[in-house]
Amino acid sequence: MTKAETVAAQPTGSHSFQADVARLLQMMAHSIYSDRDVFIRELLSNAADACEKLRYESLKAPDLIKEGQPFSISITIDEENKRLIFADNGIGMSREDLIESLGTIANSGTRAFLERLNSAERGANGGDLIGQFGIGFYSVFMVADKVTVESRKAGSDEAWSWESDGKGTFSTRQMNLEDAPEHGTRITLELTEDGSRYASATQMEGIIREHSGAIAIPVELIAKRGSEAKRITEGVALWRRAKSEISNAEYHEFYHALAGQFDEPDLTVHWHAEGRQEYTALAFIPGSRPLDLFDPARKGRGKLYVRRVLVTSDANLLPGWLRFIRLVVDSNDLPLNVSREMIQESPIFGAIRKGIATKILQELIRTTETNQEKFAQIWQNFGAVLKEGLYEDPERRDQIFKLARFATSKESEQKRSLADYIADLRPNQTDIWYMTGENHMRITSSPQLEGFRQRGIEVLLLSDPIDAFWVETAVGYDGKPFKSATQGEVDISNVPLMEGEAQTIREPSAKVASLLAVFKQTLDSDVADVRASARLSKSAACLVASANARDKRLERMLAEHGAPISISKPVLEINPSHELIVTLSDLLDGKNQSLIEDIAWLIFDEAKLADGDMPSRPEMFTDRLMRVLMRAATGHSQA
Repeated sequence: MTKAETVAAQPTGSHSFQADVARLLQMMAHSIYSDRDVFIRELLSNAADACEKLRYESLKAPDLIKEGQPFSISITIDEENKRLIFADNGIGMSREDLIESLGTIANSGTRAFLERLNSAERGANGGDLIGQFGIGFYSVFMVADKVTVESRKAGSDEAWSWESDGKGTFSTRQMNLEDAPEHGTRITLELTEDGSRYASATQMEGIIREHSGAIAIPVELIAKRGSEAKRITEGVALWRRAKSEISNAEYHEFYHALAGQFDEPDLTVHWHAEGRQEYTALAFIPGSRPLDLFDPARKGRGKLYVRRVLVTSDANLLPGWLRFIRLVVDSNDLPLNVSREMIQESPIFGAIRKGIATKILQELIRTTETNQEKFAQIWQNFGAVLKEGLYEDPERRDQIFKLARFATSKESEQKRSLADYIADLRPNQTDIWYMTGENHMRITSSPQLEGFRQRGIEVLLLSDPIDAFWVETAVGYDGKPFKSATQGEVDISNVPLMEGEAQTIREPSAKVASLLAVFKQTLDSDVADVRASARLSKSAACLVASANARDKRLERMLAEHGAPISISKPVLEINPSHELIVTLSDLLDGKNQSLIEDIAWLIFDEAKLADGDMPSRPEMFTDRLMRVLMRAATGHSQA
């Protein structure tokens, strides 16, 4: 009878899953973990758990440990024999514990221990226990072809060893007490050829510091059997210490190691959050820009620890607009997947992420009030990135607006806040005016600002690429709407002229109106309209966007990046009071049609140049310019 026929012949009901244990162990060792270094973290985490368990048990039975005996973990390297020996003086294991904990995959002793604690006890005594799923131990088979575990449970007069090659079977035997630990566990790894690189003191020290540098039990490294031990970690994480106990020098030293930079941080934020989510965070704002600040691949990453054990150096803990922050977060609450290498998407993680952004924003706002000079430096370095939040994070827009500093048309080197802007509104001014452009110098010299300057109306000068995006979605600030100085028609006539300024803009005469009609007919293929301007006081013409079109700067950026958009035609605004325009209007006699058309195109192209664009048709621009110059030269010589 075939296997299928046998199964079919069985009565209906419940059945147990069948498993190929050898195959399962291979999967555990080679499929769940992508980073082989993780076995060191797992063994050190288990050792730390064992010490914490004994610490708890000794509260009820003090005789389990000698008075004053410190908990410790050691790693001994036997390079000659390609061995690693991990030892701890924790709770240890009996024969039953070895069989149950190591002989049954996914049977976590830590989990069972936690289940014994009621909620009050867990808060006081169980918070530093790391293991959850009971599979981390099997990561040793990524690098070892034989593992021996020797253990003596605290308070027991028996010691046992457990041995396996990771191929589906294990054995146990009783040990002589003389050869066993006083209490605790000793794990010996017979390294594979590929795993022999871990029999190196330099290699091991770096991995220990990286992955387990903050666990609660000190770790010592013995580079050679019989040699003196070197203390690698002290069992105290900097971020777990009280802020009052940490000097600036210690913070700065930690920042240098975390960030890989040699500047000093402009701001250090260290806090412990309690409530629905409990975590500790330490954040630094660098004193200088990282070279990859605007790398499209750069995200808001940080180091995430769970109960002081590094889970990942690449946790998505920050929104992209805070990606310059250097961050460490340590949580007791986060759920992990079985490999600990990926954080489960959970409400807890989302709440922690949200809380971190909120705290950092609060500290930045506080810095604007307490240390304006320091904040000015932070904004100089990272303002362009923070403004990305105005576009990407609408819920936090009002908070970010409190931070935002802008160059304006006021002749001042100091960047201004929106609160400063609103405090200095001119009489009858109801809008916050802005102008975008490729660079500050070009915007400052733009003809579109002339009418605003006559009336003392301050204009935000926005030259960062992100500015073209957030102004499209931001409604306003403090009840004042944002309005583009280069889009649609403007009416600023209700705002009084500054003292000493004379009215230069007049309604166009009949002749000028006729000239504008000729300009519109001539330029019809390239412009949406030609009209008299309320913006200009000195220049002859400027270009603006139609009221319903995109901002010109945004359109250019989208087109440069291959976005499937159609470029809208600009509006050519003419200063009806300009001497050139008045003179041209007097030439509308039918004899100068070609000259007026050439000048119309030249005025249009000159306006494009002022905006940073090239003439529409460079070769025709050159021909028209030469014709007009020749006409001017000929007329001058005849005169």
